[in-house]
Amino acid sequence: MFCVTLPDGNKKEFDTSLSVYDLAKSIGPGLAKATIAGEVNGSLCDASDLIECDSTVRIITSKDKEGVDIIRHSCAHLIGHAVKQLYPSAKMVIGPVIEDGFYYDIAIDTPFSTEDLHKIEERMNLLISTEYDIVKEITARDEVIAKFVEREEEYKLRLIDDMPEETEMGLYYHQEYLDMCIGPHVPNTRFLPHFKLTKVSGAYWRGDSQNEMLQRIYGTAWGDKKSLKNHLKKVEESEKRDHRKLGRKLDLFHFSDEAPGSVFWHPKGWTLFLELLEYMRKRQKAVGYVEVNTPDVMDRRLWETSGHWFNYREHMFSTQTEDERIFALKPMNCPGSVSMFSQGLKSYRDLPLRMAEFGKVHRYEPSGALHGLMRVRHFTQDDAHIYCTEQQMEAECIDVVALVLDIYKDFGFEEIVIKLSTRPKKRIGSDEVWDKLEGALINALDVMGLDYVLYPGEGAFYGPKLEFVLRDAIGRDWQCGTLQVDMNLPERFDITYVDEQGNRDRRPVMLHRALFGSLERFIGILIEHYTGDFPVWLAPTQAMLCNISESQKDYVSDVATMLRQQGFRVETDLRNEKVGFKIREHTLQKVPYLLVVGDREMENNTLAVRSRNGLDLGVMLIDDFMDLLKSEVEKRGRIV
Repeated sequence: MFCVTLPDGNKKEFDTSLSVYDLAKSIGPGLAKATIAGEVNGSLCDASDLIECDSTVRIITSKDKEGVDIIRHSCAHLIGHAVKQLYPSAKMVIGPVIEDGFYYDIAIDTPFSTEDLHKIEERMNLLISTEYDIVKEITARDEVIAKFVEREEEYKLRLIDDMPEETEMGLYYHQEYLDMCIGPHVPNTRFLPHFKLTKVSGAYWRGDSQNEMLQRIYGTAWGDKKSLKNHLKKVEESEKRDHRKLGRKLDLFHFSDEAPGSVFWHPKGWTLFLELLEYMRKRQKAVGYVEVNTPDVMDRRLWETSGHWFNYREHMFSTQTEDERIFALKPMNCPGSVSMFSQGLKSYRDLPLRMAEFGKVHRYEPSGALHGLMRVRHFTQDDAHIYCTEQQMEAECIDVVALVLDIYKDFGFEEIVIKLSTRPKKRIGSDEVWDKLEGALINALDVMGLDYVLYPGEGAFYGPKLEFVLRDAIGRDWQCGTLQVDMNLPERFDITYVDEQGNRDRRPVMLHRALFGSLERFIGILIEHYTGDFPVWLAPTQAMLCNISESQKDYVSDVATMLRQQGFRVETDLRNEKVGFKIREHTLQKVPYLLVVGDREMENNTLAVRSRNGLDLGVMLIDDFMDLLKSEVEKRGRIV
């Protein structure tokens, strides 16, 4: 006899082994029909796997996150089944689950077209409609190799070579199609109808550009029709908000092959950039930060001391000079900041020292990973390093967290998820130091009453970190700001301060923090969050003055000068075009206020005011409009 404990605490006894599916059936036929897999003693397994001893068991259905992931993984296998039927010479590679979906990499002579994608999706639907069982067999290594040799699946054989310690493997049979996987998978294709193939792209074998190019088919899958429909609607909305398209449409920036992964800012985009910069400068200055600037290129020895040369070298741009010195473009601002701190003797009276830098950093990203403003090689961080005593560390963490949450509110982000990433396997520093650093972050969050999600092992190599994840207008999550606590770099660079007793060897704690993260990426997020309809205070052009005829040109120019002198960003459109045409054009450019001037407005020192959403605000005195504009500029973070 053995006992199975269910999630609600109920226990069931059995005198012989039974499958997860049989357990579900013993509870009720409805649960059995819905069973996708099981979780036995904390490990996921197939519905066909046996329970043979005392166990804690949870039945997995399509309502569980794990169930949806299993559906997605099985849909990836289903791509393989469909592709091998339609294109028998294709070689299957790997098909993992990704966020909101899955993909399968395939080696094939001719790249897949959009028409091919439709054919594959149609065949997948046909296979689903047959509701065939997916059968799992644990198979000896030699037999697995023999089966894939017979099928001429060279990539599967390469994957087996990568697992020399495995003596047996899981094979999943989809009728005549065979795939290798640790599983689990759905027991039948009837669980897979709520899917959609989304795109096809190129991908290198093992992600290395020196290797052969494969075809990658992407898809999404969900546990029910409504969830799939909602996701596709969200994707459609995301495409409308794509910052790359809006960046072109609104004339904010462009990219060029002459500088891959680097932004060419146009005047309006650069205005937006500078507004963010000025905003952050004011916020930081108000809470005691000083601003510095450090070199972009520094000697390799500095990066060896910091540990970046050994832990981050593959992401660094470096060069060798004629005297054989090796220099690197900085991928991070930290070592330069430490060098600043080391200049001159520091006392406990100087701490905490909050040192900010809008530093340009350069990181090598593979070409395939570049994505508009979201993933670039050259970007600007709103970086800061805070040097403090151990006693001040927790209070400084609290202040940083409070500042970042308040700043995000100014941009309309109210839903923030905080992630705590703890010590990774590859790290510097002792466990005792890591205990102190992780404790400071945890205590700060607890004092503030803030919830957080724990990510064990995902901290930086020199210290644990907090990550701040913003939820945008359509429910997407974006990781932005970070806070890291570090006692390792001060040790490696041997920086010290003089304490109250006159001891000159006291080691400061170093806090690394960036609130926007990357200004480029944050602007990309703002473009998509607001769909280009920036709040008035942030809009590159806050008002556009349009004349109706030639006679109002001087008046329009004078009013524009008056508004600019008050600090407003105002442009004029004096072209010989119909006013309706001008209004439509600048509405599409998402200018918050359109000011129309005819003879009557000129005679009365007034302006006809329209908002970008088409609302006619009537005729206003110039001073009244300036008061309106001023009040809207002060409404930070709100779409007007």
